[in-house]
Amino acid sequence: MKITTVGRQITVSQDLKDMVAAKLGKLDKFFQGDTSATVTYSRKHGKECLEVTIYASGTLFRAEEEADHFRDALDRIIDIIERQIRKNKTRLAKRIRENAFADEAPAQPEVEEDDGAIIRVKKFSLKPMTPEEAIMQMNLIGHKFFVFKNLDGGDTCIVYTRNDGGYGLIIPEE
Repeated sequence: MKITTVGRQITVSQDLKDMVAAKLGKLDKFFQGDTSATVTYSRKHGKECLEVTIYASGTLFRAEEEADHFRDALDRIIDIIERQIRKNKTRLAKRIRENAFADEAPAQPEVEEDDGAIIRVKKFSLKPMTPEEAIMQMNLIGHKFFVFKNLDGGDTCIVYTRNDGGYGLIIPEE
């Protein structure tokens, strides 16, 4: 697994990088060789924050934790990602068998200057998928919505989590 380290207003020591690489190495058994991970370190309000995003052939796994020490946050993140993999095991195994994963990882987010309106701009490639796959991706990365290209019609659609616990699908009108 290729690991990219990002320190937000913090210098990351080599010992910490090695510890994270060893812990993330335990997840290699779930992924093929073309997996990459981005690990972001930061400190907020006296807590150490760790964010791990794993790009595994078109599927995103993401977890973010705050703790007193990076080691504690990393342990919780490993548990979260393993839980995500096990929860979606059959769907992910089917996709792996069908070789439906794309070879490229989504582009890294670009941060805009704070001008009072737009704080952050993210760019990513839209992958053709079914709404069910989009819901799975949304749940894996822990977001409330997910934008995707519908496999059936080719439209750009949005799935989202409703307040009642269900899911919604937004399809553009022609």
